[in-house]
Amino acid sequence: MLFKALLAVIPFLHSVSTFEGSSRQKIDWFPCRENGSAPLTCGSLLVPLDYLNSSSNTSLNLDLVKISAVKEPKKGTILFNPGGPGGSGRESFVGPIAAALSVVTGGVYDLISFDPRGVGNTIPFSCFPNDTSRTTYNLKAPVFLNSSDTAIGAIWAARQTLVRSCFEHAKDRGELIGTGYVARDMMQIVDALDEDGLLNYLGISYGTLLGSTVAAMFPDRMGKLVLDAVINPHDYYAGRDVSWAIASDRCFNGFITGCLANPQMCALAQEATDARELENKIYGLLDSIKYSPFVIGSDLVSGIIDYSVLKMAIFTALYNPVTWPLLAAGIHGIIMKNATQAAKILALNAPEPTVFPSLGYEASQGIRSGDVSLRTNNLTSLLSLFDEFYATSRILGDTLSSPTLTYAQWPFKAKGGYTGNFQVKTKYPILFIGSDVDPVTPLASARNASAGFEGSVVLQHEGYGHPFVAQPSVCTVRAIRTYFVNGTLPAVGTKCPPDFDLFSNTTLADSLALLGKRALQEEEEDGARLLVAAMQLNAIVPRAPMF
Repeated sequence: MLFKALLAVIPFLHSVSTFEGSSRQKIDWFPCRENGSAPLTCGSLLVPLDYLNSSSNTSLNLDLVKISAVKEPKKGTILFNPGGPGGSGRESFVGPIAAALSVVTGGVYDLISFDPRGVGNTIPFSCFPNDTSRTTYNLKAPVFLNSSDTAIGAIWAARQTLVRSCFEHAKDRGELIGTGYVARDMMQIVDALDEDGLLNYLGISYGTLLGSTVAAMFPDRMGKLVLDAVINPHDYYAGRDVSWAIASDRCFNGFITGCLANPQMCALAQEATDARELENKIYGLLDSIKYSPFVIGSDLVSGIIDYSVLKMAIFTALYNPVTWPLLAAGIHGIIMKNATQAAKILALNAPEPTVFPSLGYEASQGIRSGDVSLRTNNLTSLLSLFDEFYATSRILGDTLSSPTLTYAQWPFKAKGGYTGNFQVKTKYPILFIGSDVDPVTPLASARNASAGFEGSVVLQHEGYGHPFVAQPSVCTVRAIRTYFVNGTLPAVGTKCPPDFDLFSNTTLADSLALLGKRALQEEEEDGARLLVAAMQLNAIVPRAPMF
């Protein structure tokens, strides 16, 4: 037992050391071992472990990764967060993402990302003593509130065991991984860069919550901030984030209407003559599969498609329209009792690696749960909140409400959280980006956040999915680049249509081929290059949302 306990704290001990008082720290840069699409430089920076403990000189080592500007004159540095919470900034720069970000932001900035607290090597937040315990919990714990008549109580009890396990194995760091401390870490990075003292930043999904928080805490030190797929900060911190579900049904309707409009690419199209009929058929399947799961193999884990497996596949696919033909084929396979086709559902729930590491789920729970204020030991008191979720979204109401059962029982409260009202004027105005058909961060949340930041602008991206790169637009990418390069915000009311149709067979290879055509005009070639970069950034889209 002592040996296991020692193994659990080794990563934590590795990331902390002694902090030299109030002196400005320097970043120690060195060659990276990771491979990227562009030359990467890695770094480390010491920051205070506990900003509110004035008697402590213990420090935390932040692992950084940087891609240098490719054009002159260089305009500074942009920090990047890929979302989550739980997303690894370091892992996000491996592969094509770093070079694509450089294209999107104009190539005139160094780009830096890092693993926030609780993620990667930055005081990793783990709730289990080993992978066996983790796997056992994940296999046994129900997820979705409507998966059965008794699911809510079962999930509440399962999350209570999770909370107790998190406290047992992470009580030394549970208060230290909140968003408020990460915001302070970001400003420590800005100080160590010794540039103009202003934060330039690109944040996606949870990265927008981090961006809104750091902007509210340090408004006079904000440079250019782009926040895409925006979380409503008021609802997030209150723990009553029904706003997540506002556009979920509209996104699901896009899946249905897109399917019917492209029958050659959608196996489900043959199952109905109109959208209402197909929608009813899918909801009927979700109801019936609770009581009659479809068996596709001999394995107890991967051989059964039940309500939770199908619901997770739908939830996952709504993030990324590229996967919609796969979802349609899987649902059609279940309807037709075709095990080979139905197994495509499992492919959605067993994704390729992304920027979310193996402990991402636990980091997500630790960060988010510590941030929010909602706490109760009375399950009954939450039922009216769940009813609000159900009334807001039929397709994802029982999905997006599930995290509430964790953070309502959470044993930690993050230190250093922002307690203001998000009504501030930043030194430079913020560019918010939102979509009215984003399944989890709707346009309404972008507008809500923008309303508190004087001078900010909301650009409406009209593509489906989460975030904008899920169904990308040259118009949106150009707006981001123009803002970072020239400081020019898009006009109020600007809308950017996507450049790919739903259920399209257009691939990244097609776009690369287009880019290679010598006959392209300069503006078209620029647009093709931006579109290729946006498609490469699609790797950021989480293939398995952490709920």
